[in-house]
Amino acid sequence: MSVKIISVAKQLPKYSRKTAEILPFLDLWLDGQESRFVRKVKKIFEGAMVDERYSIMDPAEVFTATSFEDKNEIYVREVVILGEQVLQKSLEKANWDPKTLDYIITVSCTGIMIPSLDAYLINKLNLRQDIVRLPVTEMGCAAGVSGIIYAKNFLQANPGKRAAVVAVESPTATFQLDDFSMANVVSAAIFGDGAACVLLSSDENAEGPEILAEEMYHFYHNEHMMGFKLTNSGLQMILDIEVPDTIAEHFPNIVHPFLAKQNLEIKDINHLIFHPGGKKIVQMVESLFADLDKNIDATKEILRLYGNMSSATVLYVLEEIMNQKPQKGEKGLMLSFGPGFSAQRVLLQW
Repeated sequence: MSVKIISVAKQLPKYSRKTAEILPFLDLWLDGQESRFVRKVKKIFEGAMVDERYSIMDPAEVFTATSFEDKNEIYVREVVILGEQVLQKSLEKANWDPKTLDYIITVSCTGIMIPSLDAYLINKLNLRQDIVRLPVTEMGCAAGVSGIIYAKNFLQANPGKRAAVVAVESPTATFQLDDFSMANVVSAAIFGDGAACVLLSSDENAEGPEILAEEMYHFYHNEHMMGFKLTNSGLQMILDIEVPDTIAEHFPNIVHPFLAKQNLEIKDINHLIFHPGGKKIVQMVESLFADLDKNIDATKEILRLYGNMSSATVLYVLEEIMNQKPQKGEKGLMLSFGPGFSAQRVLLQW
């Protein structure tokens, strides 16, 4: 039973600022810090390979001292709006009636809400009362691909069904005003907010890239490398400096055995659909493929235009590749990394 991706859509929040427009806010935030540290922070922002960032809040709100409760209330309100918009957009793209959805997966790790986003979307779009729902809340940047894997497994076991994966993230809601650690600085420099939705189907007449294979890869004893610490002021970013080197060390074992199980090599892959974790990870991955005549141009472009939107970002890359209308028979490799530490992989064929 084949499972295919039918459509991908994205939705951006209403606020945005270019990097140059963010720098004055840094002066206010870093007031009283050593001048050398201030210069270093600005250099990180300017060199992050991110031209513009979108946000559910005006930058003035982001850099204003508020409680975790206040920021999370904004998160809940805005992710419901973005989730409804992006799911509606994707359904219209596929020409699907909302009531034909059998399975909805919602993905977010940048705020806390119970009931989860899927419950709101069921009411907003009047989805069926018997729709199967799955919220994915604690897998970070990897969860966009994770959601596709869960949807694929459900659809493969249920022929003729339809699923939606809706990822809505607001890393700016996790910004810590009193935290001047490199983890907080770097995350503020590379992250932005955004939403994406992928529709999938196991209908035999469905058209779109087919999911040939999917796997997760877990790095042992690396729970400390990435995630959030829940503090009184909110979700505090954990981002170990060794993340790029750890990924580089494991990269051959992540990619080559996965492809080999399908009797493929990296030379057989036409499109690399990689999550743009940040400048260092992009440069590391790019260097690994430099001698293989492969590029991650779509990944770099999404990072430049929007920043790292956690789980939604790789879905932006997928949309970019799908918009290029790959030829029949071409293959794509989706890859993202997240807390745990883990890597998620999906192999596509057009």
